Amino acid sequence: MLTKPIPRWILAGGFLLACGAGCINAVGFLGAHHQAISHMSGTVSNLGIGLVGQDRAALLHVASTLGCFFAGCVLSGLIIRQSALKAGRRYGVALAVEAGLLLGATYFLRHGAITGDYLAAMACGLQNAMATSYSGAVIRTTHMTGIVTDLGIALGLLARREPVDWRRIGLYGVLLAGFLGGGILGAMGFARFGYDTLLFPAAITGVGGVGYTLFKQFEKPVRRRLRLLPAAEETSRTDRAA
Repeated sequence: MLTKPIPRWILAGGFLLACGAGCINAVGFLGAHHQAISHMSGTVSNLGIGLVGQDRAALLHVASTLGCFFAGCVLSGLIIRQSALKAGRRYGVALAVEAGLLLGATYFLRHGAITGDYLAAMACGLQNAMATSYSGAVIRTTHMTGIVTDLGIALGLLARREPVDWRRIGLYGVLLAGFLGGGILGAMGFARFGYDTLLFPAAITGVGGVGYTLFKQFEKPVRRRLRLLPAAEETSRTDRAA
């Protein structure tokens, strides 16, 4: 059970990140290699198939995609250094780095270079590792398998008239809606703009990362002054009393 209400910034941020991931994944399926980018289940299956087959080029591509996704997760751990979702400037840095990776992916894919797939996979690995949990609820924004599973379990519990954690269900519903909406935007965008569609999730993460970092940078002095204000007022009252 969630132990406290879910802040709006988590709902809004989760929706936007899931939307961006859905967009990236749609572009991956519609692109030259027709493969998932935001999650690695199919990629691992393709790796197994490639190990049995004789196509070394395909095997190398699949292995590189998986390795870059993993590298993105490692990069997230280096930047954030925590497993629970908490407000902090390092999330802004991670989002800005993800935006840079997506910009690079757009450039290379636009020029027909396979490196773009690897950078997009790294960006998704970074995003997926950024927020692993919040107050007991597992948060995943780049794939929906666990979320659909939990929603199905909740429906089964309702059918048995057993209690359901509605706050968690609401969070998962928001993430699912965001990923689905991102897939729709990705399909529409790819039909018109091609790989430049990746500029949409790059803008989401870039603007969000820079804005959040600046907000936390200027928030700290303000909070410090607010903490010191009661002590200053108490000192002033003591001086007047004397």
